[in-house]
Amino acid sequence: QVQLVESGGGSVQTGGSLTLSCAASVYAYSGYCMAWFRQAPEKEREGVATMRRGGSNAYYADSVKGRFTISISQDSRKSTVYLLMNSLKPEDAAMYYCAAGLPRNGVCRFVESDYNNWGQGTQVTVSS
Repeated sequence: QVQLVESGGGSVQTGGSLTLSCAASVYAYSGYCMAWFRQAPEKEREGVATMRRGGSNAYYADSVKGRFTISISQDSRKSTVYLLMNSLKPEDAAMYYCAAGLPRNGVCRFVESDYNNWGQGTQVTVSS
């Protein structure tokens, strides 16, 4: 099982930037999908960005394309998953969760059931 610990949340003004981090303990499997999801009050959790550890392709929700960037740095002991968020909008405010899971047919998806490891979440607030 992968242990995930998020950090980096906070409060910013519209147009500002934040970088979220997720420290992931690493086991042998290098093909995990690492993703960021978010959930705003009274809304369903939604996928924001995902990429495969050891891969190069990243996938983004349409609402964040061009503004958010997911990346993974890794060594033999752990991976750190980053989410660089630029040009933040009030609608980006949410609890952000890091998640890890296995790809389906080699693809990382925004399907919650694909991810069996979740962090505790980090709060992002965007003021107008």
